[in-house]
Amino acid sequence: MHDEMDASGIGLGGSCDIRVIRRDDFPETLKNMKYPPKRLYLRGRFPAPVEQKYLCVIGSRKWTRYGQECASRLINGLKGYPISIVSGLAEGIDGIAHEAALEAGLHCVAFPGSSLDWDQIFPQCHTGLAKRIVASGGALLSQWAPGYPTGKWAFPARNRLMAGLSHAILIIEAGKRSGSLMTAKYAENFNRDVYAVPGSINAPLSYGTHMLIRRGAALITDPIDLLQELGFKVDADHSSGGPQYLPESVRADHLAMRMISLISLEDVCTGLLVSKLKASIQDINASLSLLEINGLIQIEGDTASLIR
Repeated sequence: MHDEMDASGIGLGGSCDIRVIRRDDFPETLKNMKYPPKRLYLRGRFPAPVEQKYLCVIGSRKWTRYGQECASRLINGLKGYPISIVSGLAEGIDGIAHEAALEAGLHCVAFPGSSLDWDQIFPQCHTGLAKRIVASGGALLSQWAPGYPTGKWAFPARNRLMAGLSHAILIIEAGKRSGSLMTAKYAENFNRDVYAVPGSINAPLSYGTHMLIRRGAALITDPIDLLQELGFKVDADHSSGGPQYLPESVRADHLAMRMISLISLEDVCTGLLVSKLKASIQDINASLSLLEINGLIQIEGDTASLIR
């Protein structure tokens, strides 16, 4: 039996560095999500709240080399910005995202599918990673009290909290029944932005990301895409080493960026853009004209197609 103490106390029973935090101590995003928990258990610390962005990066446990390279390059390109990488500590893309964030010197928040006792961290193979996250100044969060047994049934609640904490969520590889899609659904319900990395049309792990892009998720191919979607003004000399084929006028147009994500997958009619992007026909036509003027799309009748 563990004796609880509040956020100003020493801890809980034998788990001396686990604190209980109440809603008043939550980051604003978590505090203002729909039906936030009354309390959470915390190891480590949150970053200073000023202008900090929480980006949830998740994906398939059965990762590929492509997914690993995408996660590493995208997160490394965020180095130096006030961004905290949120993920689920799971094997696959989650663990890769945490590792990349530590390497880039970014703050991390990990949600293991368990309580925060070191001998209960799930998965156990990432206990060392969890300890490095805390040692680096990051945080572990759980809604399960120390000593409380958990199982697969705990993951939907964990995924909901990850979406609630984050300003935006990035999906890198997701199969048809991926838990990452559940997290994306929570994010949509909380009015969080959803981003996705495209993959090969022949790859099963591209199913989820392509589906999200078709539904309006922002297509991400470069760290600059992420930074601008998150609202940062990117320095002119910021170089991520990735493709930078979109002119500044297009990158500055949020609607045009979402439009190019959809059109890059298939030819799209104007009516479908209005429906998917929930924008007026006037705004749709203005952004289409911008893309056409910059030589990115061609329009025949009411159908827009990508110029490849």
